[in-house]
Amino acid sequence: HGQCRGDQTGSQMGVFTGMHCGAATTQQAQKTDTVYCGPGPAGTGVDLDVWHKHEVYSLLMSDRLQKVMAAAGIASRRACERLIEEGRVQVNGRPATIGLKVGDNDRITVDGKPLARRTSRYVHRIIAYHKPEGEITSRNDPQGRPSVFSAIPKLHGQRWISIGRLDINTSGLLLFTTDGELAHRLMHPSYTVERKYAVRVLGKVTDDILRKLKRGVKLDDGIARFLSIHDEGGTGANHWYHVTLAEGRNREVRRLWEAVDLKVSRLMRIAYAGINLPSNLRRGRCKELTPAEVKSLYALVDLKQDTE
Repeated sequence: HGQCRGDQTGSQMGVFTGMHCGAATTQQAQKTDTVYCGPGPAGTGVDLDVWHKHEVYSLLMSDRLQKVMAAAGIASRRACERLIEEGRVQVNGRPATIGLKVGDNDRITVDGKPLARRTSRYVHRIIAYHKPEGEITSRNDPQGRPSVFSAIPKLHGQRWISIGRLDINTSGLLLFTTDGELAHRLMHPSYTVERKYAVRVLGKVTDDILRKLKRGVKLDDGIARFLSIHDEGGTGANHWYHVTLAEGRNREVRRLWEAVDLKVSRLMRIAYAGINLPSNLRRGRCKELTPAEVKSLYALVDLKQDTE
């Protein structure tokens, strides 16, 4: 696999169920909560002769708007929900709502730009990036600081989504995917995905402090704790620990140590969801995950992997 570069595309998909449905669009079907399915248009008032097979199939295969947007690589599902709430998404020319079901024949626009709806699909990609300190994980920054998105391969027809974030002073493993649903699940607290960090701490760390950090301490946004803490050795100002968390609150590792009056002088993420930072991956470089690693991520969050 080596260093990641270039673009990959998947194969064509598309089938027809052969069924008929008496609703002209997904939105019409939702208004009545009833869709007639059967051998003909009985009682529906719809002339099925004008129906295209693709339209019927897309109605049957409708899904929630935010999930469709995430699968198209617009953003994570949570971020897509925010776009909908902000009124930046329309379906068939009307303002969209969270939970609206859409099919392939529904016209979706985001900020006035049409969402690409293809019968052919790209195979989703996942890469590991070794983020150096000094880069932000946002696409745009008013201060003009360098972004991780400038350091990873450019895509055509897809969009990279960062799985979690690292603050500007934190280095290490940052995963990116083109699969918005996968990103959403790997970041969602309900899946308790583990993150592992190497931390250099300034100050005297006692056994009592370690017990407190594993038992839980109160932060501004609630109780937080480390699942595990391992002393990796060192002396003076160069003492390192490996810690694991099952959530990703803002600056949580730093705030946990600060809550016990200790300061983090260096912080590096070394693993996420069982994927380790490759020892041979230099800072500012990325590489594709292996098929086994990709499979493990989908299995971890109980998500079906597209292999074609």
